[in-house]
Amino acid sequence: MKTAAHKYDRNMRPNLGHCKDLVWRNPKRSPFQVAGLAWFAKDRAWRRMPLRPKWKLPEAVNILANQTAGAQVRFRTDSQRVAVKVCLPGPFGLVHMAATGIAGVDCYLNDGDTPRYYGTTKFDPKLLDYECLLFEHSEQRMRDFTLYLPLYAGVKDLQVGVERGSRVTPPRAWRLRKPVVVYGTSITHGGCASRPGSAYTNILSRRMNLEFINLGFSGSGRGEPEVARTIAEIPSTPLFVLDYEANSYVNGGLSATLPEFIRSLRAKHPRTPILVLSRIRNGKEWFHDEQRKKREKNVRFQAELVSTLRVEGDRNIYFHPGTSLLGERDWEECTVDGTHPTDLGFYRMASALEPVLRRILFK
Repeated sequence: MKTAAHKYDRNMRPNLGHCKDLVWRNPKRSPFQVAGLAWFAKDRAWRRMPLRPKWKLPEAVNILANQTAGAQVRFRTDSQRVAVKVCLPGPFGLVHMAATGIAGVDCYLNDGDTPRYYGTTKFDPKLLDYECLLFEHSEQRMRDFTLYLPLYAGVKDLQVGVERGSRVTPPRAWRLRKPVVVYGTSITHGGCASRPGSAYTNILSRRMNLEFINLGFSGSGRGEPEVARTIAEIPSTPLFVLDYEANSYVNGGLSATLPEFIRSLRAKHPRTPILVLSRIRNGKEWFHDEQRKKREKNVRFQAELVSTLRVEGDRNIYFHPGTSLLGERDWEECTVDGTHPTDLGFYRMASALEPVLRRILFK
């Protein structure tokens, strides 16, 4: 006998109501701030790579760039209600990822030093357009809002609803003026967080009050030279993070792509810190020694490459092993499939990486 939980539990229902009489604002316009998209100021597009790149991007990267992982809309308002209208570009669905993570929007409030989670859009996943109330409070006062955009669906159009007569002003400043850039795989992309705010780049952004550019491409972070040169075009950043080992089994492998990727970055950014990050463990390593040995071989290669570059004079390149990012004893328990982290897995990754990034960025 089939049951429908939403009939009996109102918390299982979409949060679609209470949007009446709101004024709908375009977040691409001031005083809203769009963060996490390196080419937004030029292209005004919900896209993670340039609309017209100098080099032809691989097809997968070009398509996945339209998925808004890491993108944020930030603002301050005294509105007692905040909602979003989202128009998705097409049908979506992954066999092991929640619809809220693929196509949802997260709402965080900053009433102190760190933004705190408030709510997520809950919507009918069969719809391409949805409207959801994200915030409602009886007290009217100015609050800082951060809206995290969908990790895997992207957005065709987005509007933010606030109450008529409410004030909207720019958000608080970042700690640093320029964003940290992270290039990687599906894990960087956010697979398989249950909601956008749980991706590890978004967790780090909140904790460190820094803008992060998420350039994770699911199954397609392969270190291609065209991608490296395009990322190197980002004019200024305090740090590049390269976390693409898990997809490096093509194009000659990691030994062929990583040195060239680093050279491409150094051609444009001779002194910018670069952090090379090896992959997290796979759950099947408990049972397949060959997988563990292959990962350990890649760890040694990356560590030795960075060590060689430092000896040769590049003192702004660093290596950190991803071996223990998910924990030492139970790493497979915080994944959905042995490979992709759950929210707990991303929390552990961010907690392990935060002190590493702080040491590099703030010495």
